[in-house]
Amino acid sequence: MKRHAGYVLKAVVLLLVQANLVDMISLRGITPDLLLIFIVTLAVREGQVYVLPWGFFLGLVLDLSTGTVIGLSAFSKTVAAFTAGYFYSENKIVMTLATYRFLLLVFFTASVHNAVYFVIFTMGGDIGFFGAVFGVGLASALFTTTVAILPMLVTARGRISP
Repeated sequence: MKRHAGYVLKAVVLLLVQANLVDMISLRGITPDLLLIFIVTLAVREGQVYVLPWGFFLGLVLDLSTGTVIGLSAFSKTVAAFTAGYFYSENKIVMTLATYRFLLLVFFTASVHNAVYFVIFTMGGDIGFFGAVFGVGLASALFTTTVAILPMLVTARGRISP
């Protein structure tokens, strides 16, 4: 129960930061997705079934707090949680979180997340599919992966548990 309370506290803090403060570190409108890093971390620690409701709930709260299309982040974060959950292995949790594997997993999951998000978000828009997915989506995935270096290094250095 203590572990779950820690997850809820971290999720609330990350939601507040993502919705209010992450725009301060944006580069040409591209922002990292802190909630996605959290979802990938949960997927590696707990598995696919555990993280699916987290992805949906965090995405829905983000949609409601930022005023974007309601349900779009919920759907894309659920798909991301489903994708990241495939890489759960009970015997390799620390090895995955504390090495470059975590960065590869974040990049892959962020790419899938952004492809789903931007394909739906740009329907009928001027930017087009390839501009959205390969321009904005890939840049966002790279930025998110770069920010994910911090939790990877913290895990590698101290083997900190939740």
